Amino acid sequence: MNKADTSLLPHASFYVLFALSLKPRHGYELLRQIAQDADGRVRMGAGALYGTLKRLSADNLIEEMPFEGDPRRRYYRLTVKGWRHVHADAAHYQRIVQLAIDRNVIAT
Repeated sequence: MNKADTSLLPHASFYVLFALSLKPRHGYELLRQIAQDADGRVRMGAGALYGTLKRLSADNLIEEMPFEGDPRRRYYRLTVKGWRHVHADAAHYQRIVQLAIDRNVIAT
């Protein structure tokens, strides 16, 4: 990744990529997975989700994929660039958690 690609994603974008790291999903599935992953701390409505999906797609972090079934549903998956971002951000958060443990901010 180049220097421009090393900045942390906004929380909403990270949670979308994180949810897509499990499998390709459509919007409603993404909203449910994000709520579960964030333990209810991130509330995202449909408008915010689709705005985030549009930005992630424009940044080539996700792509729409063909789906045979309900033509109204759009499924999304991570691109190679999206995988790199979710890995880099997760590694950053892992380092922060380790610092918090080392500083007795959280217990192990």
